[in-house]
Amino acid sequence: METTSPKPSAAKSDRPLPALLRSLRWTKASYWMLSGFLMLVFLIGYVWWPLVVEYISYFNPNIPLWKQIDWLLIGIFLFMSLMIMAGADLKRDLPILAVGMVGGLAIEGWGTQTELWTYYTFERPPLWIIPAWPIASLSIDRLYRLMRQASRTLPEVHFKRLYWLIFPLFAGLMLYFVWPTRGKSLTILATLMVLLLIASLRDHRGAVLTFIAGAGLGYFLEVWGTTRLCWTYYTGQTPPLFAVLAHGMAAVAFWWGYLLLDTLIKRFLQRQKAK
Repeated sequence: METTSPKPSAAKSDRPLPALLRSLRWTKASYWMLSGFLMLVFLIGYVWWPLVVEYISYFNPNIPLWKQIDWLLIGIFLFMSLMIMAGADLKRDLPILAVGMVGGLAIEGWGTQTELWTYYTFERPPLWIIPAWPIASLSIDRLYRLMRQASRTLPEVHFKRLYWLIFPLFAGLMLYFVWPTRGKSLTILATLMVLLLIASLRDHRGAVLTFIAGAGLGYFLEVWGTTRLCWTYYTGQTPPLFAVLAHGMAAVAFWWGYLLLDTLIKRFLQRQKAK
C-alpha cells in the first residue's frame, strides 16, 4: 500500500495571510510607512483637538451609532493605508512625500486665498489639511504603477490621442472655473503653470495614467469633503467636475516634480562620488 505524505512547503505557501502580503508586496518599509501615517493622524488630532471635539459633538445618542459612522471616510482611510504600504520603498517614497507636501501647500494657498473654495474653519489655508496631499500622492503613485503594469501591452499611440483629448479639455474647463478670479496673480500663475506643463510633457502614457489615478481618488475625496461641508466651492457644487479632475492635474504636476527632484538628487550624488 502506497502512502502519501503532506507537502509542508505547499501547505505553507497556501496560507491566506502570506499570500495576501505577497500580492500587496509589503516590505519592511511598509510598516514604517503605516506607523508614520498613524502617527501623523494622531498628531493632527492632538494639535487640533478642538476640531475633534467639535466633530464628536455632532453624534446624536438617540440615533444608532452605525448610522452615524462616516463609512466613506473609513473606506478612504483604509484604502489609502493599504496603498501606501504596497511596495513601499523609503528611498523612492520620501521625495514623493516632499513634493506632495510642497505642492499641496501651494494648491491650498492658491484656492483659499482666491476664495475658489473655503474651509469651514475659514483658515487660508488650514494647515491640518496639508498632510493629506503627500499621503494621497503616495496612494496615486501605487495606483499609477498598477495601471501602468496592466496597460503595458497597449500601443503608445492610444495614450498620445487620449493625452491631447483630456488635457486641452481640462485646460478649457480650468479657464472657465477660475474665470471669476482671472485678475488675481495666483490664478494667473497657476493657469500658466498648467498650460506650460501640458505643452512640455512627453511621456503621454505616464501623464494619462497618473491623471486617471489622481482623478479617481480625487472623486471620493471631493465627495466626502463637499458633502460634509468640510470645504465649499464658490459654485456650491458637491463636488464640481473641475475639482475632481484638478486632482488628476495636480497628480501629474507632482509626478513631474518628483521626476525632476529625482534627477537632481541623482546628479548631486554622482558629483559627490566623482569628488
